[in-house]
Amino acid sequence: MAEHNADHDEDACRKVDVGITRVFELFGKRWTGPIVSVLMQRAVHFAELRRAIPGISERMLSDRLTELAASGLVVREVDDGPPLRVAYRLTDAGRAMEPALKELKMWSESYLGGAESPEGRC
Repeated sequence: MAEHNADHDEDACRKVDVGITRVFELFGKRWTGPIVSVLMQRAVHFAELRRAIPGISERMLSDRLTELAASGLVVREVDDGPPLRVAYRLTDAGRAMEPALKELKMWSESYLGGAESPEGRC
């Protein structure tokens, strides 16, 4: 019986969904979800985005935005100024995530309860 379970587990590992794996490689990283959540509302300047996400460092925010841009989900736009300001907005591909993210939010509210994050709510 143990032999059968080992075969079954090995078979399951070979069939992990590549698409789901790619999604969680990006969204499984800390801060990615909150960044996208803020950008779902509107285009935001870097400083505004940082203020909207308590606890994130400038470096981490910059790194995550770079990853999201490389994935084609976020566009970086430079406002000539003065002062020079950088804004970020979701691309069409980024906006297309909204229904899925709303479903995940509803699932979270139903099954994970209403526990507040350590940083509190904005």
